[in-house]
Amino acid sequence: MTRAANLANGELVVGLIERQVRALVDWHAPVLADKDPEPLHQMRVSLRKLRVTLVQFGPLLRLGEPLTCRPLIKTGRRLGLARDLDVLQERLHQRLLPQLPDAELELLQPVLRQLKRERQQAHLQACEQLRRASYLSWLAQMQRWLRHPRLTPLADEPLADWLPQWQLGWLATLFVQPGWRLEQLRKERHREQLHDLRKQIKNARYQLDNCKPLLGRQSRRAISGFKQMQELLGELNDLQVLQQALDDQLPGALASDLPQLHGLLLQGEADCWQQWRLLAQRQNGAQAYQQLLGSLQRDRLRARLQRRSMILYSSLQRAVFCDWRTVLQHR
Repeated sequence: MTRAANLANGELVVGLIERQVRALVDWHAPVLADKDPEPLHQMRVSLRKLRVTLVQFGPLLRLGEPLTCRPLIKTGRRLGLARDLDVLQERLHQRLLPQLPDAELELLQPVLRQLKRERQQAHLQACEQLRRASYLSWLAQMQRWLRHPRLTPLADEPLADWLPQWQLGWLATLFVQPGWRLEQLRKERHREQLHDLRKQIKNARYQLDNCKPLLGRQSRRAISGFKQMQELLGELNDLQVLQQALDDQLPGALASDLPQLHGLLLQGEADCWQQWRLLAQRQNGAQAYQQLLGSLQRDRLRARLQRRSMILYSSLQRAVFCDWRTVLQHR
């Protein structure tokens, strides 16, 4: 943290933006080639992280009207459709199909072919978006901005002085979300509440991670905890989406046409829900809020003290050097 204690707000945010813009450029060709699903996933993550960074540190940035987040949102949605289908197919082929009897495998073949066609179509639409002049122009303008970043005066101030403030946006709303307190998962609004909570947890994780150079052990543990919650809620959502997709494409009901697959999906959902409830019960809203806020304030204090110590040490070094120079001049 020695160097991080001297980081200015602007130095941090320009580095974050540069890293994600470079990732978008690097993943562009592999996503178009579509030889592996991972580049699409990584590009989608980079789009999301860049959008979070631009919003989180908006008061530092002078981007101008052409560099709004709209192209990021649209491109992310296009990639998201293809990614969701990748996840469904991967879960079916790698986890579920090996456990099914031949009769259910045979009945699933038309469904698998349809999912494959839908994924191909989703990828074509994603490629169209990536080739659009609006997206490519936005990317080029962002690269030009990075060559000569335009920032507000706040960018020159030490990051350590502003550490808690850069987290207050999500910290003020995350722990009051109703999804934390759900006791059952029976209605559609319950699923929507969990979906919204998962998105907020993901944003919180990315925003904390953006300031990771100054974070202490407790704040870094919060990042790991958010990642675990995000992945668990994501798996729960994937199972629900897969059940809905199968129900939509089967001639009959999932429970009657594919009873073993239906049972596996229900068991997976029940296991995820049980694990989620254990995690959620540990997140007492007011207590979790106070703990994280206190942790960030301690991180800020530690970084400020370290920065002052470095300034003092540097001043002492200069004073000693001047004293020796004076001594040598008088010999």
